[in-house]
Amino acid sequence: MDDSTHTCQYNEEDGTMRMYLRGRPVVLHGPSDQDGLDPAKVAPPPQNKLKLEWVYGYRGKDCRSNLYLLPTGEIVYFVASVVVLFNVEEQCQRHYTGHTDDVKCLAVHPNKLIVASGQCAGHDRVDARPHVRVWNSVSLATLAVLGAGQAERGIWAVAFSRADGGSLLAAIHDAPDHVISVWDWQRSDKGHCLAETKCSVDTVVAVEFHPLDRNQIVTCGKNHIAFWTLDQTNVLYKRMGIFEARDKPKYVTCLAFNHNGDVLSGDSSGNLTVWGRGTNTVQRLVRAVHDGPVFSVACLKHGAVLSAGGKDGRIVMFDADVNPTGLENVIEGHYGGVRVLAEGRGSQLYVGTTKNCILHGDLELGFSPAVLGHVEEVWGLAAHPSLAWFASAGWDRLLQLWDALSHSTVWSKDIEERAQCVSWSADGAVLAVGCLSGRWLVLDPHSRDVLAQHQDGSEPIQTIQYSPDNKMVALGSRDNFIYIYRVEDNGARYSRLGKCLGHSSYITHLDWSEDSQYIRSNSGDYELLFWNAMTCRQVTSPSSLRDAAWASNTCPITFTTVGVWPENADGTDINSCARSRDGRLAATGDDFGKVKLYAYPVTQPKSLCHAYGGHSSHVTCVRFTQDGARLLSAGGLDTSLMQWLVD
Repeated sequence: MDDSTHTCQYNEEDGTMRMYLRGRPVVLHGPSDQDGLDPAKVAPPPQNKLKLEWVYGYRGKDCRSNLYLLPTGEIVYFVASVVVLFNVEEQCQRHYTGHTDDVKCLAVHPNKLIVASGQCAGHDRVDARPHVRVWNSVSLATLAVLGAGQAERGIWAVAFSRADGGSLLAAIHDAPDHVISVWDWQRSDKGHCLAETKCSVDTVVAVEFHPLDRNQIVTCGKNHIAFWTLDQTNVLYKRMGIFEARDKPKYVTCLAFNHNGDVLSGDSSGNLTVWGRGTNTVQRLVRAVHDGPVFSVACLKHGAVLSAGGKDGRIVMFDADVNPTGLENVIEGHYGGVRVLAEGRGSQLYVGTTKNCILHGDLELGFSPAVLGHVEEVWGLAAHPSLAWFASAGWDRLLQLWDALSHSTVWSKDIEERAQCVSWSADGAVLAVGCLSGRWLVLDPHSRDVLAQHQDGSEPIQTIQYSPDNKMVALGSRDNFIYIYRVEDNGARYSRLGKCLGHSSYITHLDWSEDSQYIRSNSGDYELLFWNAMTCRQVTSPSSLRDAAWASNTCPITFTTVGVWPENADGTDINSCARSRDGRLAATGDDFGKVKLYAYPVTQPKSLCHAYGGHSSHVTCVRFTQDGARLLSAGGLDTSLMQWLVD
């Protein structure tokens, strides 16, 4: 693709900007009082910057051993490319943001101060190669970066040595033969790889150093558990664990060590196995502790052993010799199964679940949520027009209401439909959700009752916007049509006015004019069209609306957002666009995981911005809060929501 894809041409005479997206010309009409534009001039970035304030969500769906309590009272875990340090008691978060793509694993040094985290490969950029970062959990300073350029796809598990005070670090690389590498991570040459060898053709899910025996490492995964020795010459030797034929599980899923130094493993058949210290043979097998796989085993400070079920959600306590104590608890099913257990203070436990929640509590009194998240792709995000609330909706059928000031979930509701977009009415009295099936629902945010439901077409509703006077609502569908309804009874009843026909591709975004008379819309083939809302007819001369004032700027293809498109942009790169209420800032979310902040209006084709990482997937939606003090972003496949302070 040559650079001429974005050579914008400004026509002084008729005040239009001609922009090319994928070779297609888009003609955009500037306001009649627009001063002459020099497309070669570069607009500066805004004076404001963004600062990551809060991250909503947790990755428990498909990652393990990723929740620990630090001496600071913070729990450490990850979602997207951010490692979160969250003090649940004080309700404050800090963030380690050194990673450039999905974090997949986490380990805490025996000194409880240093943390290692490993990531997968990113968007073909040099800085997004899989690697391990070692960092200080108090200062958040990066101490070492290991293995960049060596791992192929990603780092699946990491562990610090324990018997020698933590000078070594082991990592499992996701490659056809699942490589294990051992690093002297403190070496001045930024970490030195002491040993590296093929681990197993089968998947490896965990690695741990023995807490008492120096240079002993245990790995486990599909069909195996392996006991490794790192000898004086830094060569790794492996002995496979020997199962009785009928007891061999499909997966050995998790590892722990008891006080005598025996290895405990949990497996996919729901069994716990004790391996005698220094041996590769089964000392004791406790069968069918769980219905389904054991996802986590933890040895507590006072010697007791806990096991947790990934399907049955049970947490079962044993004594130090793995005899049942009769004490157990079950996690409520809607939180998912148990992914990981972390010991808190006293008898407190933290529980990471397979549905991306973190709960805290104890076995006697039960558990309550500390972190709630989405489990599947998130596209819907909307800020309340007057309160510090926002709503999110995803393909996991969850509609969630959040409070941006207390960083908490007000409520979470299963709407039994996969949701694609969400919007508040102009007065904030109701919440509309567009679904993948073409259905859309309207809910009361206080009672959570469904007030109305309609079906328009059979394809996803991509965007919903209420008119500023709250008398109409417009829905843009994947079926190329915009459906317009009259709003009655404060948003509880709807009657269809008609549908707008004219786009030759699916509707992606739409905006209302401030006087509620007109709509503008963008489509999948980069059109910008205008409509008379009452008649549902296209306004065929766009220049007649060049001076219209628009209530929002969620359409990225407009005269005032020309500069958000990078050189040779593919028209689908920018998923979302938003303007702050005071009209001074614009933000975008793109396919490369970036949130960008521009000075508004972005009329110069070459406009500089501030760009922010944190999401590890396409950013599907960005929205400013009503007071403009914060920006919210949704991370698509990374299932996270991020809240940024506008500084």
